[in-house]
Amino acid sequence: MSVLEPFLRVLSHGGYYGDGMNDIIVFSSCYLPANSLENYQYVMDNLFRYVVGTLELMVTENYVIVYLCAGGQKDKVPGIGWLRECYTTIDRRLRKNLKGFYVVHPTWYIKALITIIKPFISSKFSRKLQFVDSLQDLSHLIPTEHVQIPDCVRQYDQKLSR
Repeated sequence: MSVLEPFLRVLSHGGYYGDGMNDIIVFSSCYLPANSLENYQYVMDNLFRYVVGTLELMVTENYVIVYLCAGGQKDKVPGIGWLRECYTTIDRRLRKNLKGFYVVHPTWYIKALITIIKPFISSKFSRKLQFVDSLQDLSHLIPTEHVQIPDCVRQYDQKLSR
């Protein structure tokens, strides 16, 4: 687990939305390992198990995922295979209870990657996917007061709003 320690902040709980206990799960790409890391595949495989296991513990009912792209360099974007494995391995209950997948500050690379994988994912998931250009736009979709937003994402958002 010590090899994963620097990357565990990749997933956090951002509070609740709507009526009841609808979870907000935050995935911050700036905390992912660079793909040039010597044991990158080992770290990503184990990080995947950590993410899936943590999701199963965090999520009680309906939930949304907020994927924070800003501040994450291209070399920290997981590959298509890793993303596909995440989606296909996640328990049916988690896939079914996902109510939204918000991609904040999507780069052209992320948009292209998602366009490439769309034919391999369900149309239900595609309808849940939404690109969000700013943190202010995100605050119109979900309450963000408890969302832990990394400094690099806030700085990127401020730079965009100038």
